[in-house]
Amino acid sequence: MSNLETRPAERTCTAGERHAGVELLSARDVPLGGPRAMTVRRTIPQRQRSLVGAWCFCDHYGPDDVSRSAGMQVPPHPHIGLQTVSWLFAGEIVHRDSVGSLVTVRPGELNLMTAGAGISHSEESPAQGRPPSLHGVQLWTVLPAAHADVAPHFEHHADLPAADSDGARVQVFLGSLGVAGQRLDSPARTYSPLVGAQLDLAAGASVELETDPAFEHALLVDAGDVTLDGDAVPPAVLGYVAPGRDRLVVTAGDGPARAVLIGGEPFDEDVLMWWNFVGRTHEEIVRARADWTAQVAEGDDGGTRYAAGAVDRRFGQVHGYDDGPLRAPALPDVRLRPRARPEA
Repeated sequence: MSNLETRPAERTCTAGERHAGVELLSARDVPLGGPRAMTVRRTIPQRQRSLVGAWCFCDHYGPDDVSRSAGMQVPPHPHIGLQTVSWLFAGEIVHRDSVGSLVTVRPGELNLMTAGAGISHSEESPAQGRPPSLHGVQLWTVLPAAHADVAPHFEHHADLPAADSDGARVQVFLGSLGVAGQRLDSPARTYSPLVGAQLDLAAGASVELETDPAFEHALLVDAGDVTLDGDAVPPAVLGYVAPGRDRLVVTAGDGPARAVLIGGEPFDEDVLMWWNFVGRTHEEIVRARADWTAQVAEGDDGGTRYAAGAVDRRFGQVHGYDDGPLRAPALPDVRLRPRARPEA
């Protein structure tokens, strides 16, 4: 998914300070594609905390009624230096990209796109026969500097490991997690130690997760009353816990609940994130924007199209999406440099 803000902030993303107990990170509403389009609830990045392990972006959306609208419509747009993770609770999304992928993702399936040196893609609700509701999360992870320029590629995984335990079901879509004596390992490729999983709990159910004590973790509650190690985490809020725990206990209240767990080793590199780009320097971001702008031309009607030869350029070309690619927003007038990370 693209960040469709017209004036995106350029952010320096760093590992944050440790926090005792559960730190609550509230979301802000971000409209995607204008005032009548869908709105997402964004918990990271934010001023309070910009990273959880290598996870650098978390958008939570829906449930949205797409039966009487076009649903999700995100035109072709570029990425560098990250992986995008598409995960649905309900509905369907059609993914197209410049390496030739055309895949529909559904609940319980993973779309994982590695941007590396540069890729472009689109996402849209199916034109025909789509489910009436769209609901899920869109997540990004930072690629470490050693892999930031890896060749772009795409993975779709429809068969992911899951375990049931006393009224709880845990499905791991990235990394590894222990549940009820089982180790659940996702087949998806990652470039830093991390984990991503969906938790579904019946009313009153509790699940103990066997976690890596080197990881920091965060729990995004989608629905229901949930506690993380005894502390309440409200819906649409991200509950963060610092490294040092080899067990996390998630418990539902009087009704069923659903949440997403993300985590990883604290990321030891400072990165800049602007629009859909992750890099290390201001110049790298400026160059990526210039490369994309060179691929996108304005038509006589004010719309956009691919410039001549765009398919051979850095971000390639997405085929099959009805409208033209997104223009890149204007860069801010300030130059930002990575800050030193706070001492833990």
